Amino acid sequence: MTFRMPLILASASLMVLGACATDQYGQPTQMNRAQQGALAGAAVGAIFGAQRDDDSNNQGRDIIRSAAVGAAVGGLGGAALDAQARAMQQAVTTPGVTVTNTGQAINVNLPESVLFGFDSAAVSGPAVNDLYAIARNLNQYPNTRVEVIGHTDSTGTASYNQGLSERRARAVAGILTAGGVAQSRVAAAGRGFSQPVASNDTAAGRAQNRRVEIIVRPM
Repeated sequence: MTFRMPLILASASLMVLGACATDQYGQPTQMNRAQQGALAGAAVGAIFGAQRDDDSNNQGRDIIRSAAVGAAVGGLGGAALDAQARAMQQAVTTPGVTVTNTGQAINVNLPESVLFGFDSAAVSGPAVNDLYAIARNLNQYPNTRVEVIGHTDSTGTASYNQGLSERRARAVAGILTAGGVAQSRVAAAGRGFSQPVASNDTAAGRAQNRRVEIIVRPM
C-alpha cells in the first residue's frame, strides 16, 4: 500500500502537468487528443496495476507495465478519435449540422430544421444524405458505440414531447443501421425537453433545443 499510493498520485500529477504544458516562450500549449489519451491511459493503467499488484517480491512491476500499456492504448484511441472526427466533418455538408470532438466522444448535433418538419419524425431528404455519410464513417471506425438522442423544446406536454423525441431518435438510428451500421452498436433514446441547451422562453432558444444528437464513443 505504501508503494502504490505515491505512484497513483504521480500518475494524476502527470496528467495535470501535461495539461498545463508550456512552449519555449512560456505560453500554454494544448495537447492533441493522442497526447491526452496517452496521459489518461497511463493514469488508468497505473491505478489498475496498483490494484493488481499483490506480489510482495515485485512491488511496482504491475503498476509500471499497466501504465505503459494504458498509455499506448490511450494514445492510439485519441489519435483514432481525431481522425474520425476530421473525416466526419468533411463528410457532413448540410449547413447547421455540427461535429464536435470532446476528447472522449464525437458529438454530432442535428437541428430539427435540418432533419424534420413541424411535429414530424420523418427525416427530410437532404438530411438523409448526411446520415448515410455518417453511417459510412461509422463503418470505417467499427470500434465505437453510437447513441442517438432526441430532444424537444418545452411546448406541449411532457409525455407528448417524450414520445416525439423517442420517435425522432429511432428514425435517425434507423437510417444509420440502414446504412450498414450494426444494430448492436446503436442505441436510441428520447429525452423530451429535460436537457435544453438554450432558454425555452425565446423562439431562438426553442429552435436550438429541438435537435437530435449522435454521440460516438470509443469502445
